[in-house]
Amino acid sequence: QVQLVESGGGLVQAGGSLRLSCAASGRTLSSYVMGWFRQAPGKEREFVAAITRSGGNIYYADSVKGRFTISRDNAKNTVYLQANSLKPEDTAVYYCAASRSVGYCSGDGCYAYWGQGTQVTVSS
Repeated sequence: QVQLVESGGGLVQAGGSLRLSCAASGRTLSSYVMGWFRQAPGKEREFVAAITRSGGNIYYADSVKGRFTISRDNAKNTVYLQANSLKPEDTAVYYCAASRSVGYCSGDGCYAYWGQGTQVTVSS
């Protein structure tokens, strides 16, 4: 099994940027489809982005398309989420997750392993 630890969250003004990282241990990250999800207070957890094992296919939620970029470095066992042009509505706890699904999956039920989350707060 794989253990995931997110970092890079913080407080940023609207229009600013953050780079979230998700470091994996226990198993090689290249065995998994990786996803980022987020959960705002009082709301359900929602899909943000996913990247397939080789990084050849990438998917985004419409709400972040054009502003966020997911990437992975399998040699470093790390997945990243570059978040630009942040808006107050991006405020949430961001989670990375690992899936053994064959291909892309946006449902959180596909992901067996989750990190503890990192808080992103965007002020207006």
